[in-house]
Amino acid sequence: MKRAQPPVRTRTASADVTDSLLEAALELLAEGGTDAITVRAVAQRAEVAPMGVYSRFGSKDGLLEALFVEAFDRLGTAVAAASGPDAIARLRNGCRAYRVFAIENPHHYQLMFEQMLELELEQVSFDHSLATFTQLVGRIEDAMAAGELAQADSVDRAQQVWSAMHGAVSLEIAGISFSNDSAQTYDAMLDALLRGMRP
Repeated sequence: MKRAQPPVRTRTASADVTDSLLEAALELLAEGGTDAITVRAVAQRAEVAPMGVYSRFGSKDGLLEALFVEAFDRLGTAVAAASGPDAIARLRNGCRAYRVFAIENPHHYQLMFEQMLELELEQVSFDHSLATFTQLVGRIEDAMAAGELAQADSVDRAQQVWSAMHGAVSLEIAGISFSNDSAQTYDAMLDALLRGMRP
């Protein structure tokens, strides 16, 4: 009788541990911000020895940098999934997805744009953050090509849109708002901004 072959593993044990540590760190970040993230707390949540954190990320700062990359990748995925019937709708819906991500993940958002300023990030980490901005540039270029936005420097236009979005969600996360409906106010801001960029 032939012995059954063990199933082929598609991931290594090391990759599984890395994922477990990142997931544990993300949970702690969502629960209590960066102050809740310590090597011991992450290791305990992931049921891994503390040395596992050091061997994979080098230090707490290395772990925070990995979270920075993970957060930008998740933001990029959320924006990329925002669709629409035409280029301007896809641009607007991508901007809405940006707000939803920020409001639903306030500690992640603050990590991405505040706490990480205190660390020296590797270039590859900056590349992950740049990818989300490049998405915005691409959607603006699509709207320009469709004649829905006036021709202009697409990077400059993207910076204007991102500055407005970041300011709006940062105020909302901080609880500084005099609007009765933050989502509606955000949409009105987008409409006014994009209307000013039309031909």
